[in-house]
This record gives sequence, C-alpha cells and structure tokens, in this order.
Amino acid sequence: MIPDNNKEQYFNVALATGIVLFAFDLEHLHILLTRKKEEPFKGAWVIPSRYVKADESLEENVKVLLKNTIGHEDVYLEQLNAFAKVYRNPIGRVVNIPFYGLMQLTEKEFKNAEKNNCKWIKYHDVPDMAFDHNEIIDYAKERLKRRVKRRPVGFNSLPKEFTLNQLQTLYEQALNKIFDKRNFRKKIFNSQLLVDTGKTIITSQGKESKLYKFDMERYEKMSLKGYDFLF
Repeated sequence: MIPDNNKEQYFNVALATGIVLFAFDLEHLHILLTRKKEEPFKGAWVIPSRYVKADESLEENVKVLLKNTIGHEDVYLEQLNAFAKVYRNPIGRVVNIPFYGLMQLTEKEFKNAEKNNCKWIKYHDVPDMAFDHNEIIDYAKERLKRRVKRRPVGFNSLPKEFTLNQLQTLYEQALNKIFDKRNFRKKIFNSQLLVDTGKTIITSQGKESKLYKFDMERYEKMSLKGYDFLF
C-alpha cells in the first residue's frame, strides 16, 4: 500500500485518448488529422485527441471526440496500446490511450472535418507530427494490417453495396501491396462472405460492374463454428 502522505505524487498524471481514423472514399484510404491550436507545438499536425475527465470512460471520451470532428460516432473502433513515455508531452506527464477507427468517407465527413479544424490526409502521405503521433499512426497501421488479414473489418469502410474493384483497392492500400486480380477474387469468393446483389453500376471508366454486399449474418454463424477469416 502507498502511504497517505505519498499518494499525491502518483495522481499528478493526465490521461488522454486519441483517434487514428481510417476512412475510404472508394478510391483512396485516408487518415483524419488536425492542427494544434495552442502551445506546445502550435500549428503542428496531430491526431485528434482529448483529455479524459475523472468520471469519464475511455469509450465515452473517444465518442465525444468523434462527434467533435466528424459529427457522429458510427465508426468501427478498437482500443490500441497506451503511449506513456515520460517526456512525450513537454507540459507534463500525459498517458495517451488511443483508438483506431474504420469508416466510409463521404462528402458529409469531408465537410464536417473542415468545419472542425480537421483534414483528411491520404494514407501514405502522413506528414511529420507533434509528440509521438507518427508512432501512434504507425502502430495503428500495423494493427489494421493484422485485422484486415484475419477479420473482415475492411467491409466497415465500404458502402453496403460495392464492386470487387473497390474492395480490392481498399485491401491493396491497407496492406500496401498489389494483388493479382484473379487471385484476389478467388480468395474473396472462397470466403463465402460475398452476396451478389444482382445489381450493376457503370464505373468512371464506362464499364459495367456487379455490386456485392457483405453477408454479416453468415460470418457470425461461421465464427461461432470456429471460422477464421484469412486473407
């Protein structure tokens, strides 16, 4: 036990959450960034972050953060590791426990981000950032790669109906590799998680493409039997 006269030094630490928000606009994967409005590092790029109140959970905090940046909390979320280097913040000891999120990027999110002092940066164009936020983003990218390979989380970044080319583009950017179209489609169809909607669209190249949707109900049933999505 800590003696009562020594407790104060252990409570002189701030807790924060941050969000590494990945969003796909059907052509490019993006990350949401903002610029600091005050010192230290005023004007520098950072991930959206927020201090945690004493009576507030991390999950509540990050939901407020989402509402304050993109205007809603309809996002797939996972908590990342704590970032707790002693001198990571020059103001004082701050431990950041960030989350990463996945969503589809629409015109609404573009406008909300701009209104709230944020900007969508392409996935591979992240600038130098303040604090250890580049390290946090790198960690989140590695988590995303692992999840995309083993779970169908990528479908959270797509509309309900999508083309195979859109799906392949998303996976290529998240995993930073180019797939052979034939092999990619073979893997996806072997998963048995796509449903042909019977609909088609005309792409920007003037070609007709089939629309598919993700079968969440089938995936949940297969998961109960021990199915592991491997890509």
